[in-house]
Amino acid sequence: MHAMQYEITLPADYDMGIIRKRVADKGHLLDDYPGLGLKAYLVRERGRRGAASRPETGGGSPVNQYAPFYLWRTPEGMNSFLWGPGFRGVSADFGRPAVRHWLGAGLRRGTSTGSPAAATRRIERLPEDADPAEAVERALAGLPDHPGLHTAAVAVDPARWELLRIALWHGDAPEDEPGVHYRVLHLCRPELDRLPAGRHW
Repeated sequence: MHAMQYEITLPADYDMGIIRKRVADKGHLLDDYPGLGLKAYLVRERGRRGAASRPETGGGSPVNQYAPFYLWRTPEGMNSFLWGPGFRGVSADFGRPAVRHWLGAGLRRGTSTGSPAAATRRIERLPEDADPAEAVERALAGLPDHPGLHTAAVAVDPARWELLRIALWHGDAPEDEPGVHYRVLHLCRPELDRLPAGRHW
């Protein structure tokens, strides 16, 4: 499993309805994409947080952002997307974004069915003296066991030694869940059921 995300930060006065229409028009194009576990079309809206994008006092997003997140089942699928027309279209419309990539370390399936409405992402730098395997084990053990959980994953960037935790939620994410909070506009999950649960080594 490989995790991937790019973040496109938009002007403060950007009409996020443009992004919602883009996802409504094109999101289904990856519903059957070979090698793709899932793609979550994530957005942050300035001053808002969570699935309902309700105004928050002090907890809302500081930016407008379009930030799709992927779990790839195969590197071939990921490569096919990055070198193909899908990513070419993103680059043509917004400029070519930097693409973050992490090696998948584990996956937890939630008990809820249907499409998620919210996501949380947390990235932390591993200390110099930390054992990466132990850090990953702790992160896997700490994946949320919550009735509203759809899917959660842990992955590692071994160039920066950063640990990623991503969780997709039905309804609003728990208020105390740390990290960046997103709204999910659409979920493609062509091969999610083929990603093995548990530790990936």
